[in-house]
Amino acid sequence: MSQTFLRIHPKDNVLAALRDIEEGDELYFEGNSFKAVERISAKHKFTFQEFAQGDEIVMYGVLVGEATKPIAQGQSISMDNCVHASMEYAVSSTQYSWKAPDVTKWKDTTFNGYHRADGSVGTANQWLIIPMVFCENRNVEVLKSALQESLGYHTMSDFMVDTNTLIKAHQNGASTDELMSTEIIRTPEDIKQNRIFPNIDGIKFLTHDGGCGGFRLDSETLTSLLAGYITNSNVAGATVLSLGCQNAEVKNLLESINQRDPNFSKPLHILEQQKSKSERHFIEEAVKKTFLGLIEANKTERKAAPLHHLTLGLECGGSDGFSGISANPALGYASDLLVALGATTVLSEFPELNGVEQELINRCESKENKEKFAHLMDTYAARAIALGSAFKNNPSPGNIKDGLITDAMKSAGAAKKGGTSLVTDVLDYTEKCTKKGLNLLCTPGNDVESTTGLAGSGCNIICFTTGLGTPTGNPVAPVIKMSSNNVLSEKMKDIIDFNTGTIITGEDTIESKGEELLAYIIKVASGEVIPAAVRLAQDDFIPWKRGISL
Repeated sequence: MSQTFLRIHPKDNVLAALRDIEEGDELYFEGNSFKAVERISAKHKFTFQEFAQGDEIVMYGVLVGEATKPIAQGQSISMDNCVHASMEYAVSSTQYSWKAPDVTKWKDTTFNGYHRADGSVGTANQWLIIPMVFCENRNVEVLKSALQESLGYHTMSDFMVDTNTLIKAHQNGASTDELMSTEIIRTPEDIKQNRIFPNIDGIKFLTHDGGCGGFRLDSETLTSLLAGYITNSNVAGATVLSLGCQNAEVKNLLESINQRDPNFSKPLHILEQQKSKSERHFIEEAVKKTFLGLIEANKTERKAAPLHHLTLGLECGGSDGFSGISANPALGYASDLLVALGATTVLSEFPELNGVEQELINRCESKENKEKFAHLMDTYAARAIALGSAFKNNPSPGNIKDGLITDAMKSAGAAKKGGTSLVTDVLDYTEKCTKKGLNLLCTPGNDVESTTGLAGSGCNIICFTTGLGTPTGNPVAPVIKMSSNNVLSEKMKDIIDFNTGTIITGEDTIESKGEELLAYIIKVASGEVIPAAVRLAQDDFIPWKRGISL
């Protein structure tokens, strides 16, 4: 039987409603009883004591807000009576001690992945077609129309109408009755089985609005990001379209690739339009070279690999008041299991770590990482203020409506995705993951900009928690969508892959769901289960321009 409310941490001075509480309901907590003075919606927080103006509000054991007026016992915390407040932080000499979970039953478990020459192992085998500059976006779309459907990668819907079969039957003299009885509906599985290149999971066509104009730094960051995608273990090779005169120079791309992988040997075809005879010749050459690359990439097959080859991105979006109680901690436990197994996990979205900086600094393994994390947070926060915003403005209307009143409140729950393990490395945007264990990656809280960054730093699979629902995916890393509550899981079955709402209703624990999630991750990594975002071709790609994006 589910509880009515929950005190998340022993230090908390507010409670989280696990179901709707009506005005006048009698509530019992720590041997005392009190009445709800108003209706309290599930997911929202409420008081079990009186607050005076200026009193601190504590959740997850950290400061998340300040009372702006007196708050009665049994009253909701809201935008009307609370504002954002967060703890100060400083680089410390604290040595964090972590007790890893027991992973005995997982120690010999493997997944079936694509082994690369650099020793990494992918969970998918994708071919990329990438523009160096927005001027080439149209040519990317031309290549998409030429290659996607004809090679069997058009699977955005539950079925496809194969008109070519009717045309061929008519040309062969089929009668009216024969034409009417001809099967022309193809499912994604039918299409996949008939692919010319069965070992290639997808051809991904990336477009963007960068590469020239704007700040030169943005173009340099873009080339680094694209290099991260090309060297990602899920990528077999790439076709790169360059105009020729853009700021995002090909030489910078090649330098970034070499920095990541000095012995890079994947098929890579770079074409410059300004050196081509004509657009037709340019497209023709791109199609032919891509086809040759696909022939080579198709030679790689899935083979068993230890779990330490997984690099799991930890992401959230469309969060609600249950996210930090169910989905995020369950993902955090799965992260701890993977870290204990020698794998890599990556926690991003720095504006959503506001208020838990000290905890993360204390968990950093080295002084260098403590200082780097504090510097990145300081710089990001200062830039936001300089441009007229602040981390406190991060929560969306949907977050607030569903119980995340302040950024610190949202952040304290979001940080639970990172579990409890040591932080082994801190990365700036586009930096490559090189150390096993939990990494912190500086990205904005914008869902797509963040998932784009996770894949660019080497994540070969991403778990994305949500309480409100979002279809976000990624072109190269499979994205597993996790719901924080049962209602969302039922309402948006078409985009949700994994439900943790049973933690809220009491059927499961964080640990049991975390273990179940790890088993699911392994199936996705092996290609046995296709997440909704992959099935629906939700290939979201937005490079971060280092401005005011929260």
